[in-house]
Amino acid sequence: MLQRLIDDVRAGMGNSLRLTGLAAATAVALFIATSFFCAAAFVFVLLREGAVAACLAGGAVFLVVALLAGGCYMYKKRQDRLRLEQAAKEAKSAASTLLSDPAALAIGLQLVRLVGVRRLVPLLAIGGIALGFLASQRDRRGASPAE
Repeated sequence: MLQRLIDDVRAGMGNSLRLTGLAAATAVALFIATSFFCAAAFVFVLLREGAVAACLAGGAVFLVVALLAGGCYMYKKRQDRLRLEQAAKEAKSAASTLLSDPAALAIGLQLVRLVGVRRLVPLLAIGGIALGFLASQRDRRGASPAE
């Protein structure tokens, strides 16, 4: 069973590597084709209007492309931020629902009676420290990709 799992992972990695190679080759070919199209457009405008107009036309085309790419980036970043805010609201509502649930509170009170307050306070302190440490680690990992 373990060997089958390893074989599946190996096959998946091989497929991913082949697809990545194809994507890289496609990107290189697209870059070269775009370069030739830009050169052809530059020469066409150069012969018809002159060097200054050809440079301005090329610059304007790349400025429009850059503005479109920047707009797409800002839109994607905004969508990610909204999705994170929505997930935070859902997590907060789940936590508040758990604390407002009478059955959960009853179980908590029974746990306090069973373990005792003297033994429970150190356990809660250790749990709180661990929870704070995990939350700080998650915040650090979550902040890095967004920037």
